Amino acid sequence: MVCVNFKSESTRDGVAPRVALSLLACCAALALLCAPAPAQRRAGRRAAAGPRAEAASPEFKRLSAEANAAREAGRLEEAAELYRRALRERPRWDEGWWYLATLLYDRDRYAEAAEAFAQVAQLQPKVGGPFAMLALCEFQLGRYDESFRHLQQARRLGIVENPELVRVLRYHESLLLLLRGDFEIAQQNLDAMAFEGVESEGLVVALGLAVLRIPSLPSQLTPASPDYQLVRRAGWAALQSARRNTAEAQREFERLAADFPKSPNVHYAHGRYLLAHRDDEGALAAFQRELENSPSSAMARVQIAYIRLKNKEAAAGLPYAEEAVRLYPRAPMGHYLLGRILFDLGENARAIQELETARQLAPDEPKVHFALSRAYAKANRKSDAERARETFLQLNRKLDEASAQNKTAAGAGEGDEP
Repeated sequence: MVCVNFKSESTRDGVAPRVALSLLACCAALALLCAPAPAQRRAGRRAAAGPRAEAASPEFKRLSAEANAAREAGRLEEAAELYRRALRERPRWDEGWWYLATLLYDRDRYAEAAEAFAQVAQLQPKVGGPFAMLALCEFQLGRYDESFRHLQQARRLGIVENPELVRVLRYHESLLLLLRGDFEIAQQNLDAMAFEGVESEGLVVALGLAVLRIPSLPSQLTPASPDYQLVRRAGWAALQSARRNTAEAQREFERLAADFPKSPNVHYAHGRYLLAHRDDEGALAAFQRELENSPSSAMARVQIAYIRLKNKEAAAGLPYAEEAVRLYPRAPMGHYLLGRILFDLGENARAIQELETARQLAPDEPKVHFALSRAYAKANRKSDAERARETFLQLNRKLDEASAQNKTAAGAGEGDEP
């Protein structure tokens, strides 16, 4: 069994998210992070080895034995060189690539480690662990698109249930989501970490970036930066909300709005907090103040449209939804809300058009398919309605399964916002 230690240490992005592999404790390879059952791993190794397994030459046996001995004795540079020599003898030795990759990663040689983890991923394409570690290397190298893609691939393939590892990957995924502008999903992940008790300056700053909708990394914001105090205070308020310290969270959001009344998205963040705590009137006032500061804010309009729809005031929400779609046509939630409002107002043909656009932009969002099923049924498009409903049920089931592990923490976030 591979033994892996995760130690908390500050890095370029804050929260102890660097995976420190205690290589002296490792006594086998590829078990790390790998979820498949033993039979699956054996099948994967046979597939990686090709139709006929490579014969182990005497030189390979000698080099691999010396490499393992050097690694176990802590002679890491020597071990790395021996693994390289052994791999020249046997290029498809997956365990050798894994040990070499972890040696390099542990010494912050991310470019070389990425190449080695990529070799493991190629040899073990159905195992999530190598893709996860490759993604962490790519993050450190600033290859953010590749890192995000490989993190998603690791998630699909499955990763062993190691809480510390899951936290590391979730944090990095959250930072990548910030850079991509997926602020709500990033905040949900960060909220879950905060609820679980993670303590870190990086987490606070990341939360601030999320609630203020700033596409940046915590490492790109230093205490000398002009907006550092604004972002940190917003993050601190969000942290208290995630931990259900309601009184303190409310006080911090109110102070933030009073001290930074003209800063973009401050009132928006305050409004989202109030909306999550069922204060619709207070949220409406906050979103209106955001529009006074930022007349082109599509997201403030989305939130106002949502509140009006929720309170059965579709006609009052219509102009906000229409303007949100005009200002931000790539936001699926704007099209979804406009479609829902049009449906309630009896404009079903337009509603279907907007909901179909929302489906194109967010094909995995269950509520879009549910709304479409209702609109199709009203238009007497029975087969379309049935397909939309079936898709809704499938996606909703997957969503329930994915959130089951963090059911309690999920309730600490944004409530029933759109």
